[in-house]
Amino acid sequence: MGGPAGWISVLIPAALFAWFLQFLPAVSAGEVVTFTFDWVPSLGVEIGLLLDGLSLTFALLITGIGTLITLYSTAYLGGEAHYSRFVWYLMAFMVGMLGLVLSDNLLALFVFWEVTTISSYLLIGYNADDAKSRRNALQALVVTGTGALAFLAGIVLIGTAAGTFNISEIEGTLTDHPLYLPIFLLVVAGAFTKSAQVPFHFWLPNAMAAPTPVSAYLHSATMVKGGVYLLARMNPSLGGSDVWFWTLVIFGGVTAVFASVLAIRQTDIKQVLAYTTLMALGTLVMFTGLGTEAAILGAMAFLVVHSLYKAALFLMIGLVDHGTGTRDATVLRGIGRKMPVTMIAGMLAALSMAGLPPLFGFIGKEFLYKASLDGPAIWWVTGCAFVASALMFACAGIAAWRPFTGKLAETPVAPHEGPWPMLAGPVVLAALGLAFGLVPDWAETMVAPATVAVLGTPADTDLYLFKEVNAAFLLSLATFALGLVLYALHPKLRDGLARFKPRFDPGYDRVMDGVAAGSHGLTAAIQTGQLRRYIFVTFLTLAAAIGAAMWHGRVLPEIPPLEDLRTKHWSVLIFIMAGALLTAFTNSRMTAIAALGTVGIGVALVFIMFGAPDVAITQLLVEVLQVVLVAVAMLKLPHILPEHVSRVRAWDLALALAIGAMTTLVLLAVMAAPLDLRLTEFFEATAVPIAHGRNIVNVILVDFRALDTFGEVAVVVIAALGAYALLRGTRGARS
Repeated sequence: MGGPAGWISVLIPAALFAWFLQFLPAVSAGEVVTFTFDWVPSLGVEIGLLLDGLSLTFALLITGIGTLITLYSTAYLGGEAHYSRFVWYLMAFMVGMLGLVLSDNLLALFVFWEVTTISSYLLIGYNADDAKSRRNALQALVVTGTGALAFLAGIVLIGTAAGTFNISEIEGTLTDHPLYLPIFLLVVAGAFTKSAQVPFHFWLPNAMAAPTPVSAYLHSATMVKGGVYLLARMNPSLGGSDVWFWTLVIFGGVTAVFASVLAIRQTDIKQVLAYTTLMALGTLVMFTGLGTEAAILGAMAFLVVHSLYKAALFLMIGLVDHGTGTRDATVLRGIGRKMPVTMIAGMLAALSMAGLPPLFGFIGKEFLYKASLDGPAIWWVTGCAFVASALMFACAGIAAWRPFTGKLAETPVAPHEGPWPMLAGPVVLAALGLAFGLVPDWAETMVAPATVAVLGTPADTDLYLFKEVNAAFLLSLATFALGLVLYALHPKLRDGLARFKPRFDPGYDRVMDGVAAGSHGLTAAIQTGQLRRYIFVTFLTLAAAIGAAMWHGRVLPEIPPLEDLRTKHWSVLIFIMAGALLTAFTNSRMTAIAALGTVGIGVALVFIMFGAPDVAITQLLVEVLQVVLVAVAMLKLPHILPEHVSRVRAWDLALALAIGAMTTLVLLAVMAAPLDLRLTEFFEATAVPIAHGRNIVNVILVDFRALDTFGEVAVVVIAALGAYALLRGTRGARS
């Protein structure tokens, strides 16, 4: 069992599955269970767990299938040196998925969304010695992570439009809000990248570089359905508009058909299953966009159907790979007589995938056909569903009929059955597909409340195996007939499609190469190794930003009256200007630092004149310390060459004048505006009773902004260590 890590990995999801299962009767009766925990009270952010039909269905799939997959992993990977690390990754992913589907708060949902992104990256790249695994893991991270950034922006806009980040508190629809279109585009970008819709589909088949248990878990029941979950969850508030309908229906339909065609051309059965996963995801997106009661009911039924048969088939092909040493569909034949249990489980799951009665897959397909025939865009939706279903029928034969039937072919390893922990998963999942087909009421306890949650309104749901001969049933018969033809012709189809090479994956590589080249070019232009240029560019950017902001805001303050300035004021001003000019024009570093110190002393005099002696003392101490320390450092540096001074000093002077002018204008604008004294009054009122100090400045630094002060001290310490290392290295070089 892989030691303690193996047992723990099985017991945790099993216990969670049992815990979630107790809520099924209440949720099926229409109850919504919530748990709320404060997360960031100061920002009004809380972690609210929402258990309704949709989230509970996902939670049961995540923990139930997770239990079988972790049990499978104990035999599949339990003997490896890094198995405990694999368990950590898998448990982190499971927690992330549970948090994603249970979170009522969108900000918390996003955090868990990213937990799944990072943990799936680690799982896909588990075989870290393999360059292909590392590349494909990074690809999944980049594509889904980029979509996640768009989703985060959408969350911010949803909070602005709805006035809350809690999904359960969003009242009504947002389709009439001015921010609806950007919200829709950003949310859909996150969902489409997560659920691998065209043109973001290419990362999912490449993720098959992960171990088989990872493929079965991430790419059947869980991660790739995260985007589908998001669309379903947001359907009550974002659905119903024309842009929602056409975007989801068109992209979902294209993904379903395109992925099914690509599945036929694969020879690796694991890749066949990967592309049929894309087909299922496209179908779910398409019918979620369709949005009718029948469409959502069919989508929720198909969600459960696909999770059961796809996880079973992935685990089955892992058994085949383990028992024969290959996954090549052109090599595997007749292994059923050597692997009878695997054959029975695989064929039952494949029959459900093909949509044959009395499997639950037949019910899911039938209800999708009924929804397509009764809804809008009938020709597009029905046509896409029909073509994809027929191709799925053929793929089911490729995955589970051809390898087990016919004359036994020679394989790298003599075919043999796997151990019971590996057999338990596909057997149980395939049996559930049969049981739910024979007794649909069992599945309806999950599907019905999930449908209500997605619709946001009560719905009349009734799952059944067969009632009458109607258009949907006749369409199913046509699907079986076309599927048989496609299966019989699939070797020729595969050879013909082999010449068709989609450019999405190479396009990703070109984009990443462009990013790398751009980074190198930008680094070469900016990171020149010259401190003077770094400082110049930094302050030039600051001056430009301030100037642009003031110009855009039409902030042009008036010159303040100068009649109140006395002789002492002018004297200090002349003193400061003299120090600044000497600093700018001297060629001696020691003279420059001494002159700069006089500027600091002049600032301290300003504080004294305006009644802030404590700040003046602090300023004076800092200036003295700075002059001494910098002077010591300057002794270690070479002299400034005259030709360097004359070449750059004019630009430095111009930039300094620009920064000074911008700073002066900003200060004048601030002084001209009415001051908001709420913070001042707060600190005056609370300094003594709360912080027990009468020096308000010190109280702010030490108590009210203690964490900021700690960060500032840390920065100073790091800078000091860097300076020490630099000076020490210079001394060592000279010696």
